Amino acid sequence: MTLDVLQRLRGGLITSCQAYPGEPMRHPETMAQVAESAVRGGAVGIRAQGIADISLIHERVPVPQIGLWKVGSEGVFITPTLAHAVVVANAGAEIVAVDGTRRPRPDGLTLADTVRGFREQSDALLMADIGSVADGLAAAEAGVDCLSTTLCGYTDERPKADGPDLEVLAELAATVDLPVFAEGRIHTPAQAAACRDAGAYAVVVGTAITHPATITGWFAASISR
Repeated sequence: MTLDVLQRLRGGLITSCQAYPGEPMRHPETMAQVAESAVRGGAVGIRAQGIADISLIHERVPVPQIGLWKVGSEGVFITPTLAHAVVVANAGAEIVAVDGTRRPRPDGLTLADTVRGFREQSDALLMADIGSVADGLAAAEAGVDCLSTTLCGYTDERPKADGPDLEVLAELAATVDLPVFAEGRIHTPAQAAACRDAGAYAVVVGTAITHPATITGWFAASISR
């Protein structure tokens, strides 16, 4: 996989098309349709979860896809092992997002071990989902291709702010020689623009675009006072 994939994402919006377990939209066909609509609206890439979703979206949309596999919901659960990463790549993801924190991984490998093993089995790119500046620096040293602020506020290193963690984003963008993607709690176009101003290579938005239950809740709460 060439780094041209990253160039196609540069400066653009990536739409995260994921539904939580138990939701009516939790179906590969639905997520593929959401992805197709997002591309029509201008998304330059898609982020998706689950092998069936990744595979179908790969067939349906012409833009690069960031794929991941959530195993559980706590600790290291975003594409937590080398084996999971390889399966995600084989399903059609051009970029595989893995947990890029410094926490112990379920298979006992370090992130550097995972990167080396992955390179031997796939030519897809690796994105490290990180939760702090220290995570980002360690992931860059481990040899990943890009970083994302996905886990900022979801580990014990950073507070969970109402919006994106612009502080971590700006520091990493100014420090590492890798693309740094903004993701996490980006709920408005103004917040997305702020991420770009802080140095984001590209911006990933999920809930505010693809999660009707949450969006409806925002509006319902605003008028029930």
